[in-house]
Amino acid sequence: MKRRVCALLAAVLLCLTACAPRGSGEEETLRIGVAVYKGTDTYITNMTQAMEAAAQAWSEESGERVQLTVSDAQENQNTQNEQIDRFLSLGYDVLCVNLVDRTDAARVIGKAREADVPVVFFNREPVQEDLESWEKVYYVGSDARQSAQLQAQIVLELWESDPAALDKNGDGILQYAMLEGESRHQDAMIRTEVSVQTLRDAGVPLERVESGIANWERSQADALTESWLLKGADLELILCNNDDMALGAADAVERLGLDFHNIVGIDGTPQGLEAVEDGTLLGTVVMDYAAHGTAIFQLARTLGAGEEPINMENMEDNTIRIPMHIQKAW
Repeated sequence: MKRRVCALLAAVLLCLTACAPRGSGEEETLRIGVAVYKGTDTYITNMTQAMEAAAQAWSEESGERVQLTVSDAQENQNTQNEQIDRFLSLGYDVLCVNLVDRTDAARVIGKAREADVPVVFFNREPVQEDLESWEKVYYVGSDARQSAQLQAQIVLELWESDPAALDKNGDGILQYAMLEGESRHQDAMIRTEVSVQTLRDAGVPLERVESGIANWERSQADALTESWLLKGADLELILCNNDDMALGAADAVERLGLDFHNIVGIDGTPQGLEAVEDGTLLGTVVMDYAAHGTAIFQLARTLGAGEEPINMENMEDNTIRIPMHIQKAW
């Protein structure tokens, strides 16, 4: 009799647990692990803050509990691998990964696949072979080639409407410098090459007088630009792979007391947009970090709930591309 009573009580308890409303206990919390390559990167910081805001808004609207945990690899892939392993060992429902090294995607996918945890890569796109290696692998980002073409469009529109605003020495050639992101980042390579090629294809005579890798960082771009200007480089335009480097170039210009604002960035960070508005920068390509962050969270939430993301906006072949636009100072 005691055994029957115990069995009955156990059955009742199991039913109550299974039928409990979602969010009524810690075990019902949707847990999203976010691994970023470097927490001090301005654009990535803005994006993760947008993810957190989207998660909070969803929780308030739906009543679903969401735990979104962000880890900072500080540009070390081994550190990021350990952070991802920890997310998986703790039973997180979804991984959102901004890779330190995009060539390490296969390892991340393999680990996630073993645990049957969906992966959403963002900002740094793995190669197509990795993206197609498992049906639960996704990517959210913008088209690097298009961002470079839009950057070139900012320059081209001014060249066509007021060439003297760019061609300061009147030689009919646009002397430019290029501030590049990380050498191993595919977006840096694409932005560097395509922006220049787009201008050349449009018939703009170009002469590169300086270039350097500033690793997306404002301080490094500041130092490089200052060295160019102090040695008397004949600069009429500075193209930058992101807004932080554009702002670094502007810092050097301001510190040296020069009247030079033909600096173009990519990202559309709040600081970059403010600099365009006040004329410190010539323009920027707005990558819309808020739209990125919201899309990453919405996709992660859908996958964490075991749903198919068939209604996600801009989704094609497990990839979401966020549209961009330009912001210019004139």
